[in-house]
Amino acid sequence: MNDQTGKTHIAIACGGTGGHLFPGLAVAQHLTRRNCEVTLIVSKKEIDQEALQNVWGMDIVKLPAVGLTRKNYPGFALAFVSSFFAARKLFKAKRPQAVLAMGGFTAAPPILAGKLSGAATFLHESNAVPGRANRWLSHVADRVFVGFSHAASQFTGCDVVDIGMPVRAQFTSRDPATSRTTLGLDPARPTLLIMGGSQGATPINALVVHSLPRLVRMLPEFQFLHLTGEADEAWVRQAYEEHAAGKFSVKPFLAEMQQALSAATVAISRAGASSLAEIAALRVPSILIPYPAATDNHQLVNAREYVRTGAARMLEQAEVTPENLGQLVNLLANNVTVRQALLVALPCWHRARAAEAIADQILAEVRNRKKRA
Repeated sequence: MNDQTGKTHIAIACGGTGGHLFPGLAVAQHLTRRNCEVTLIVSKKEIDQEALQNVWGMDIVKLPAVGLTRKNYPGFALAFVSSFFAARKLFKAKRPQAVLAMGGFTAAPPILAGKLSGAATFLHESNAVPGRANRWLSHVADRVFVGFSHAASQFTGCDVVDIGMPVRAQFTSRDPATSRTTLGLDPARPTLLIMGGSQGATPINALVVHSLPRLVRMLPEFQFLHLTGEADEAWVRQAYEEHAAGKFSVKPFLAEMQQALSAATVAISRAGASSLAEIAALRVPSILIPYPAATDNHQLVNAREYVRTGAARMLEQAEVTPENLGQLVNLLANNVTVRQALLVALPCWHRARAAEAIADQILAEVRNRKKRA
């Protein structure tokens, strides 16, 4: 227990992308409700800072770790070592009873520092194909949680629990018209949502912009909600002003994704695990365009799992054209049989208690260790 407060202290390493941050927040929400003291360990990226603006009731610590990309070995190693010693210093000042990492190399230093401090250590693997960091860290973690059953068999020699993907409490069913009004849209119009993940996706932005004349013609009653990312907002907005006759909202980023998904009639999305879990929670018929450069092509495998169960449709980025994208949007928007099949299949991917179950298991292990001490 924490010497000053008497509360159980849990550290959650979840920075770097929305796909790591938002599930970590979901678990943190359950832990704070149980009177735990939670420290969120995030990156220095702007996306983390924007997403955390309205978070309260927990400490937030930024570490300088970076991902291993494009063979940036010197920068990665320097940031990794710096983050490790920063985490060690943090945990010496206030020792956690448990450390949970939500994936990525930015989460590795806190897990290792937590292990050395005597904390119980947990990983969550959100994707169908485990990342390199989690495969490596699984050998030092006490337990690994997975969001896709497909991933469980890919961890060996460790305790693996198929638990689902944590989703924040605000992702519950709500009135589409109210959500549209909140976002400045027409409450009566069906809505096509376009999102490329927490930082946007230029290829998806370009595909939709090239398809806009066709989409507007095929779906005259629809309006558009397009989340572009910071870099692409200006030119995407200009395209909508030319083609969509005021029936649109273009935003670089939206922290309140529950409003966007509640407003949506159909969504076009990447296939990151967090986005997929939120789509399932709010039952949005979706066209998935997996990010082709994702490590080990994990977004493609994620999308195929949803398609296999009838919960989504998919187009690979290399094969998307204005013609086939427009046809598929039209199918999901207007074919009652197809829409209903998707709506029936989506709930199998939503485990409403995933975040709560992770919190349960963490606190149970903390109690067991206390009894054994």
